[in-house]
Amino acid sequence: MGRRAKPQLITTAERSPEEELRSRERRYVVMMLLRGLCVIVAAVLVTAKVPLLWLWLSLLLAAAVVLPWSAVLLANDKGPRPEHRFRNKFKGRQEQSHPDPSHALTDREHAKPKVIDL
Repeated sequence: MGRRAKPQLITTAERSPEEELRSRERRYVVMMLLRGLCVIVAAVLVTAKVPLLWLWLSLLLAAAVVLPWSAVLLANDKGPRPEHRFRNKFKGRQEQSHPDPSHALTDREHAKPKVIDL
């Protein structure tokens, strides 16, 4: 068996396609259950004749219309690319604390990460 040229670090490994599909399916089902709940609550409110019925119905029906649209968009969308996942999150802090980039590096950052190849 040959070794890989560059071992995959556990922190930078991408999710498997099956795991990503499963999470998108779960998110879709939860959003559609929320839509069904909105319709059921709207029906209960109509029969109960609550005050400000027009406001509650308009909010619930708007949610019942927007949720399927957003559920389909999110179900068909993949997660962010790895290079955009944590983009510029700590960049501003590092530039403020260390204006000279040569002083910002520590000994740990110069050392290569240990990778356990199984």
